[in-house]
Amino acid sequence: MHRKFIPIIGLAALLAPGLSARGQGMDAVPAAASDTTSAAAVPALPQADELFLTVEELFEQGIRHSLTLQADAMEEQAARERERTARTARYPDLEVGLRGGFVGQPVVFRHGLTDAYRPDAPDWSQNYAVDLAQPLYQGGRIRHSIRKADLEKRLAVLRTSGDRAEVKLNLLEQYLQLFSLYREQEVLARNIEESELRLRDIRRMKEEGLITNNDVLRSEMQLTNDRLSLRETQNSIQLASQQLDILLGLDEMLLLRPDSSLLYRELSLDSYETYIAEAYANDPTMRQLRMQTELAQNDVRLTRAATLPSISLYASNTLTRPISRTMEDLYNNNWNVGLSVSVPLFALYKNRYKVRESRVAVSLRRNAEEQEMQRIRVRVRTAFLRHQEALQQVEALKLSVRQAQENYRIMQNRYLNQLAILTDLLDANSVRLNVELQLTTARTRVIYTYYQLQKACGRL
Repeated sequence: MHRKFIPIIGLAALLAPGLSARGQGMDAVPAAASDTTSAAAVPALPQADELFLTVEELFEQGIRHSLTLQADAMEEQAARERERTARTARYPDLEVGLRGGFVGQPVVFRHGLTDAYRPDAPDWSQNYAVDLAQPLYQGGRIRHSIRKADLEKRLAVLRTSGDRAEVKLNLLEQYLQLFSLYREQEVLARNIEESELRLRDIRRMKEEGLITNNDVLRSEMQLTNDRLSLRETQNSIQLASQQLDILLGLDEMLLLRPDSSLLYRELSLDSYETYIAEAYANDPTMRQLRMQTELAQNDVRLTRAATLPSISLYASNTLTRPISRTMEDLYNNNWNVGLSVSVPLFALYKNRYKVRESRVAVSLRRNAEEQEMQRIRVRVRTAFLRHQEALQQVEALKLSVRQAQENYRIMQNRYLNQLAILTDLLDANSVRLNVELQLTTARTRVIYTYYQLQKACGRL
């Protein structure tokens, strides 16, 4: 038989518009299916500890152990320290100096280079100095530097917010993939049970001489293929669970079980314009661009401030021994207080071009904001329509599942009454199997597109 089985592996299948299946949860696997598939045909997998994981727990655990978010936290801390450093420019600058050393014996020549005389002088020197400088006016450089550091700190927080939403969506993608695999396992197990029952009937019919041995062989081959598919799916579950375990900081051998009730929650939708308005206001990327525009505007002010004079209050005290011009063992204590004024004359010319460059940077940032607004409308519109599309697919596929089940029942009766061939029966079973898996795909698409919409408008 040519199977039309569609495995649900990865987001490609998750996002592909598909048909899909019955509203049964993962816990609805018939007991008979489990008993049958655990027979000699499908060896049992090693037992592993299991952990039931809700979406909320997934997000909480994933955020806590995300290396990306940990790096973002360190960037935030560095930005906070830079802001504190910038604020220290307001404080006075105090310097204390100490210098001492051995002084050689001086020689004084009274008549040219003759009649040398060695006066009494101290054999060591010392110098103590205290200097205090308090900036009074820096043309706004200090204020704008602090403003720049504050904006960079807030920008780091916004980056963390954007990365957090991205981490959540990536985790959800793998979480839904794992759910799809569990659902695939359930459907395959139930299909194996039915295949075994069908094979039993076919063997009975062969014994009664109603069919040839070819139907028995084909049914046995189909059952073998189904068992192999089940094993592949079980292995995929373990691999997908291991990937999530690593991302969540859990034991790699821990088998995760997703919350199947997620697929049947009522998800409320707002109007398209509401999502657009929220995205303009709350989208992390949009907020980052606005912040970068503020940074560019602040750079203009900072560049202008470099052309203005600086005024500082200074005070100093110096204690020196000995006094050099007397060579006597005397101490000299000096102190002074005053104002220091400096004017960067050439900066008026040089910074003119820097100001122009900074203004161009502001225009570029505003242009980037407008481009992002266009992209936001596209993202929100796409997520909104995809979510509605997934909802419609679910409703359509519910009917398809019922039709496929009824078609299989009719074809099974026709085959048992020798009114149809085995190929028709196996094709009907394949159609039923696929449509059930497609419904699961559609249900997971509903959840994924919903969270995509939440991310697009800055709610995630």
